[in-house]
This record gives sequence, C-alpha cells and structure tokens, in this order.
Amino acid sequence: MVSKFREAELEKEGWTKQFTSDEPRLGEAVELYKSLGFEVRLEPVVPDENSEECAACLEVMCSRYKTIYTRPAEGGDSEEALDLWGEHES
Repeated sequence: MVSKFREAELEKEGWTKQFTSDEPRLGEAVELYKSLGFEVRLEPVVPDENSEECAACLEVMCSRYKTIYTRPAEGGDSEEALDLWGEHES
C-alpha cells in the first residue's frame, strides 16, 4: 500500500514487493530474507484512499504494519535460495 509513485521508484532501484505484515511475522520474515542473501527494506504502510475497509483498519494501526521489499544482496546467492522447485537449474 505504498503510493504508486513510491512503488515505481523502488522497482527502478531493484526492489521487489513481498508482503505487508506486523510483528511477530514481520521480524521473522526480515530475518529469513536476510538469511537467504537478500537486502531487506521496510516501507511504512499508506492506507488505500479508495478502499474504505482498508483505510478504516490501517488508519487505527498503520504504524504497526510495514511492507517488506527485497532485492538480491551484492555477491549473495538469493536467486538460488528462492528457486525452491529447481526451475532455474543449469
């Protein structure tokens, strides 16, 4: 739920949006992505102005939630780590 402009900026920088969460799953996911060789970036959640349900819930608890973005770390083997089904084997 990052603004479309911000999301486009992040994509240009090589970041891939994963999901939005709060603790304890947020910390667990960050730790997992790092252990797989990814850089991790957390972005604040911006409620969707077009969705009344989304805005109502997140407005109250917005600061608790973060959107996780990842990108391969330099020199890391993160692409291989996420190839769970062996689709990219040589």
